[in-house]
Amino acid sequence: MTLSAIQKKDIKNILRTSIRNKFKNYKPEPASMPFHLRLLGKNRLVIYQFIHSLNTNFGTSIFEPIAITIAKEKFKSAERHISAGNKISSEALIKIQSIMDGLNTSAINPNQTKEIEIIRKVCKKGKIRTVKPTKVDIFLKSKDGKLFLIDLKTAKPNRGEFKEFKRNLLEWVGVTLFETPEAKINTLIAIPYNPYEPNPYNRWTMAGMLDLKKELKVGEEFWDFLGGRGDYEDILDCFEQIGIELRPEINKYFDKFKH
Repeated sequence: MTLSAIQKKDIKNILRTSIRNKFKNYKPEPASMPFHLRLLGKNRLVIYQFIHSLNTNFGTSIFEPIAITIAKEKFKSAERHISAGNKISSEALIKIQSIMDGLNTSAINPNQTKEIEIIRKVCKKGKIRTVKPTKVDIFLKSKDGKLFLIDLKTAKPNRGEFKEFKRNLLEWVGVTLFETPEAKINTLIAIPYNPYEPNPYNRWTMAGMLDLKKELKVGEEFWDFLGGRGDYEDILDCFEQIGIELRPEINKYFDKFKH
């Protein structure tokens, strides 16, 4: 499967609008960087700062809406930035802590299927507790009723960060099952591109914390999961075409900072 003409048009519109809005609203950092300035020159320094600023909201302004555009063709529903819930049973919280303790000490290996069933068995037991897990970046429901709650990460997380990511995934399971005990739930971390290409993604930093086969999708694997095989390359082509189309506007914008 490859992207349809409509999907490609929508993706290009997302990119075109996002970049133009960035040019319209972006103001270079006022912080003094005398060494960088003398080494790189003002124009290159502004470009560096602009790229850094763009990276901070690439996920919400570009990757997430593109993901929804693609997933809508394959899944029954696709939404972003929604709450998984905020009610959880006290027994589920105990089980989540037990799972985290076991993973932290390497007493157990991550196993998403087993962990979900452990939480499911106690999802209504004990007292009702209120929690505040992070919002679901991308929420998908398949045509056969499976739920996919996706946490989109655009950086290169370290091992310590993955501990918090894992706990959040488990809490998503807990609050979802509290509301719908029979839900066919899947939770995962998605990273839109592999920063180590052409080498494989360095997964050792999360081994022992995530079920790598079920809780992590990187680059091509992620985009092709949302749509179908070949979508990743189509998305890259859309980025390249918009880059070429907007190059005069990009050059004109940065030419202002040459002097």
